[in-house]
Amino acid sequence: MDRLTTLVERFHLSVRPAPLGRANLIACAKDGATPERVVFFARATEPRSCAEAVLFAASVDWAGASNPLLASLPDKVELDLRPHPETAALVGLMHHEAVANRCGAQSVINRLGEALMVRLLRDQIERGSTEAGLLAGMADPRLSRAIVSMHDHPGRLWTNADLAQIAGLSLSRFCELFAGVVGETPMGYLRRWRLILARQDVMNGDRIERVAHRYAYASPESFTRAFRKAYGTAPSRLRPAPSSSL
Repeated sequence: MDRLTTLVERFHLSVRPAPLGRANLIACAKDGATPERVVFFARATEPRSCAEAVLFAASVDWAGASNPLLASLPDKVELDLRPHPETAALVGLMHHEAVANRCGAQSVINRLGEALMVRLLRDQIERGSTEAGLLAGMADPRLSRAIVSMHDHPGRLWTNADLAQIAGLSLSRFCELFAGVVGETPMGYLRRWRLILARQDVMNGDRIERVAHRYAYASPESFTRAFRKAYGTAPSRLRPAPSSSL
C-alpha cells in the first residue's frame, strides 16, 4: 500500500535553493561538510536556523494549506540523517548541485528535493502523531488502508461500511476510531478531499459538469452548493477565462 504517491502527484512540489531567511528546508552539518539532519518548517512560527552549520537551504512549495498532509504536519519537522546514510548522500548531492550551479542544476535539485521530502514524510508517518489529523490517520495501519482508498479512488460511491471493511474493523469501531484519530468523520474527510481535488481541476479549466460527475456529485448544482460552502465562491468563478484568438 502506497500512502504517499497520490499526494505527491496531486500537489505540485517545488524545491529551490533560497537564502536562509526565506528558506523552510534546511540541511545542517556538524562539521560544516557532512549532512547530519534536515529541518523542515511547515509553518513560519520560529527563526529558521540550526545550531550546526547550514549546509543547504531551500524553499519548498507544496500547495500550502490546500495539501491535507502538509497541513497536518507539526510546525517543525526534523529528520536525523545519521541512521540514514543514503538520505544524507541525497542531501550532499543537492548541496553539490547548488554550489556547482551547472546547467540543469535547478531541475536536479527539484527532483532530489522531492525524494528528500518523501523520505522525511515516511519518517513522520512511521513515527505517528499524538495530534489528531491526517498524519495520525496515515500512521495507523488500519485507517491508512481506508484513507489511501479514498485518496486513490475519490469518485467511487464510498460508504462507511465499505471503508470499515477495507480497514478490517467493525462499522462502529471504524467510525469511532477514524473520528478520534483523524479528527473528522470518514465521510467528512472524503467530502473535503473531493473538494480539494475538484478545486484543482476547476482551476485547470475542467468543465463544472465533468468535475461534478468525476467526484460523485448528483448534479452540477449540488457540486456548486458544496463548493460555495467550502470556499465561499462558485466554482465557475475560479475557471480560467478562455483565451481569445486573434
